[in-house]
Amino acid sequence: MMMQDGPRLDYAALDALPASVERPGWRTPPPVGIVHFGPGAFHRAHQAAYVDTLLAEDPSWGIAAVSLRSAGTVTELAAQQGLYTLAIRDAEPHHRVIGAHSRFLGPDDSPQTHALLADPAVRLVTTTVTEKGYCLAADGTLDVAHPDIAHDLTGTETPRSVIGWIVAGLGARHAAGTAPFVVMPCDNLADNGAKLHAALIAFAGALDPYLAEWIAGEVRVPGTMVDSITPAADDALYADVLETLGVVDRAAVQGEGFAQWVIEDLGDPVCAALGRAGATLTDNVAGYEQAKLRILNGSHSTLAYAGLLRGATSVAEAMQDAALAGFVEAMIRDEIVPTLPQVAGFDHDAYRAAVLARFRNPAIVHRLEQIAADGSQKLPYRLGDTLAAYRAKGEMPAHVVAALGCWVAFLMQRARAGVVIVDPAGAALAAAAAEGDAGAVLRRLVAGGLGFAPSLAEDTAVLTAIAGAGDAAFAGNWETLLG
Repeated sequence: MMMQDGPRLDYAALDALPASVERPGWRTPPPVGIVHFGPGAFHRAHQAAYVDTLLAEDPSWGIAAVSLRSAGTVTELAAQQGLYTLAIRDAEPHHRVIGAHSRFLGPDDSPQTHALLADPAVRLVTTTVTEKGYCLAADGTLDVAHPDIAHDLTGTETPRSVIGWIVAGLGARHAAGTAPFVVMPCDNLADNGAKLHAALIAFAGALDPYLAEWIAGEVRVPGTMVDSITPAADDALYADVLETLGVVDRAAVQGEGFAQWVIEDLGDPVCAALGRAGATLTDNVAGYEQAKLRILNGSHSTLAYAGLLRGATSVAEAMQDAALAGFVEAMIRDEIVPTLPQVAGFDHDAYRAAVLARFRNPAIVHRLEQIAADGSQKLPYRLGDTLAAYRAKGEMPAHVVAALGCWVAFLMQRARAGVVIVDPAGAALAAAAAEGDAGAVLRRLVAGGLGFAPSLAEDTAVLTAIAGAGDAAFAGNWETLLG
């Protein structure tokens, strides 16, 4: 990636920025009230933007960015006093300088991280470390055999896992008689709050039963759901920011204007503060999760597999395909939304319209290849749950069946072209799809539990329907499939 030279973005540069650029009202980094693990692009485009809004009314919520694996991002942030540009990629582009970060800690800064976690001024610890960063086993419980967890359970002063770090901080609070901080996972892991809380208790229990009991009774870990598309930074972004702001910004991020942060309302002042900044507080995070998973993610996967088979490369390009766009819209409206339970304060139809508008945004280049990865892990929840809801009633959701058939055809195409299938089960998927018609491929997938539950073998009607859709997609018979 091309590196630019010239004056860097910092607080001294703010007043000289063009009037069109939104910027913070403060001129020194705010005091720390939040420690965040994993300051990647999504955190900086999403949670940090909410906190930046909150800081305008309460300056005590500054973020300490902690990176456990690499110092690259925190080094760039530190060079700019924590400031960076959020470039909004919508029909009307917008640039906003975020000033939410004030401390920057990398893998070699363990003493400072320990001190911050023990500091009573820190009221919230947030995480964006990806699902695998929580070191959970397949059943959602703490994987005590995970190398990082096994290392941290030796009592090391320098944990490797975010679980180890959070428990170390809570242990310091407990020993000092200090109130615990709220822990808030911000990765889209189903039931993330409950799973993280249980993992913290399990980890602490292996070291100190009294600490585990205190964490179980006193530490609040609200569940969350987060949503906003954040494409990776690239040279075009850096050049755009340089031209617009007139200064170099090597920590810039870009994203769509839509952002959603749903937080389980535990009646805590921390949750209330984030609610004032625009987060949605609810007692039913699961309802929001289910809607996102089936409406947004289910249609994303459908666009990915059908779109790639039809020659598209991005979501926006796939949505320019009138037949495919109409198919996806009908699938959401007629088959997915009717399966979703009502959630107080949540309008499924409005969300459906917002999702489709986001998909059509030409300023966001969301690659279908990226969405198509890991289908065997994603599809049971994105489309399989909707299928199961209909089969329980003895009904056949034609659009969902067709979408699953497109995945089978996608596997057949990739396997027979010798293209690597990006999936944890990629080799097994390629072997299953190497020969035969869609029916034969589907039977092998079901038998292996690859994207389909083995119990589906007993549902001859749905196997026949998915196989027929797969054969049609593989043959390019799109009039039949999408009509």
